[in-house]
Amino acid sequence: MTSAAPTIAQEQRAQDQSTQAQISEAKSRIDRVFDKQRRASREQPYPSYQQRIDALNKIDKLLMENMDAICEAVNADFGNRCPQETKLLDISQMTSAVAYHKKHLKKWMKPEKRHVGLNFLGAKNRVIPQPKGVVGVVSPWNYPLALAIGPSIAALAAGNRVIVKMAANSQNLCRLLDKLVSAEFSDEQFAVIPGVRASEFTDRPWDHFVFTGSPATGKTVMETASKYLTPVTLELGGKSPTIIAPDYDLRTAAERILWGKCINSGQTCTAPDYLFLPRGKAQEFLGYAQAVVNERYGSADSRDFTSIIDDRSFERIVQTVEDATQKGAKAVRLVSKGEPNARDRKYPPTAVLDVSEEMLIMRDEIFGPLLPIKLYDSLDEVIKYINAGERPLGLYLFSNNKQTQEKVLYNTLSGGACINDTLLHAAQHDMPFGGVGNSGMGHYHGREGFLEFSKIRPVFQQAKKSGILMLAPPYGARYEKLMKLVFKFRL
Repeated sequence: MTSAAPTIAQEQRAQDQSTQAQISEAKSRIDRVFDKQRRASREQPYPSYQQRIDALNKIDKLLMENMDAICEAVNADFGNRCPQETKLLDISQMTSAVAYHKKHLKKWMKPEKRHVGLNFLGAKNRVIPQPKGVVGVVSPWNYPLALAIGPSIAALAAGNRVIVKMAANSQNLCRLLDKLVSAEFSDEQFAVIPGVRASEFTDRPWDHFVFTGSPATGKTVMETASKYLTPVTLELGGKSPTIIAPDYDLRTAAERILWGKCINSGQTCTAPDYLFLPRGKAQEFLGYAQAVVNERYGSADSRDFTSIIDDRSFERIVQTVEDATQKGAKAVRLVSKGEPNARDRKYPPTAVLDVSEEMLIMRDEIFGPLLPIKLYDSLDEVIKYINAGERPLGLYLFSNNKQTQEKVLYNTLSGGACINDTLLHAAQHDMPFGGVGNSGMGHYHGREGFLEFSKIRPVFQQAKKSGILMLAPPYGARYEKLMKLVFKFRL
């Protein structure tokens, strides 16, 4: 006699129990790993140069030897993200970051001599970059490898221990990285932990915390970190403006802007969010834009065109366009084939004309393949508009005119900027990457990243004879004479 098939309610209860068990195990694991790393960072607070190089070599090895598996995991998380895009945007950036850190690490670690005042003659000053301890990294789903491994490279190079929590939409990659990292590193040094809840990860006494995500969540992270006086690096987002000046070739601008907008289907925190065009140039620009996008993708269903990450995000893109058109905007498809495809979460690259401020598309960060276009008559008008909003993470200006470049750069403020291209400032290892105001705080990449995760510790070493004791009590005529010299020579 066979047993009856389980009911839907029974299956749901079993699934809920399994989920709860996984959550409980993740919490138990983060507790164990955090305690191990905290203890290790106190017992060995200053890992050697060779230990740090070994850690960087291990990261390089696991990336190079598991490239295909990483691409497959990312593709599974997105629904569709071609391996070429993952290799370009995530893997190659991380392997080159490892090489850059290895090349410069010895120099960055050296103590630096500092000036000593004349009233301390014979003494010595130096500053030593020392690890902060245990660094927590919360990474988003849009560049799941780069935004998990990138801060980790900088933190490990600075001698810290690191634990990574990845986004819920990146759990295929998260489980793979957990396996790969666990095979190369001890829990005391570096760990990636799947399934841990954000509240259980964030709410503990980290020595430094890195969060990449929305400004709203960034505020919550900062509030939690304040309980422990934990310093934070917040990489947020915002609406990054793009400006084409009258002197710049529209075809070239279209080629470069549409690369930055369409790569990863626009799901990039530094993506060109909206475009300023000289009045009268819209139709010419659209013609070039359509030619570029059709040449590169042909259809929104192209395998080279990344899916929107989940159903909720796809529906948000649909509603954003509907809201704009209902309020008077005109949506222009930039591909000749392909309709919005909810099953595969593909939304065709679309320009939106005649936008206004009450539309969602001009209020919220887009995070998708939509390009609203605003027309302008003068550069002053553009600058005033940008400065009236929150500080953006990126700003993109297309102009070969030096005066135009200087005017925009020195009359606006953004986390970073590109002249005559988009996104690529974030790919430079020798420049810091970070936001300002609503788009974030702190920065990493290159030497600035090493310093971000270091405590620059000042060390004063007194001479055999202490000059300061000449100014010790009892105060009298000698003291007054010496103090006159101190003030005269600003000693």
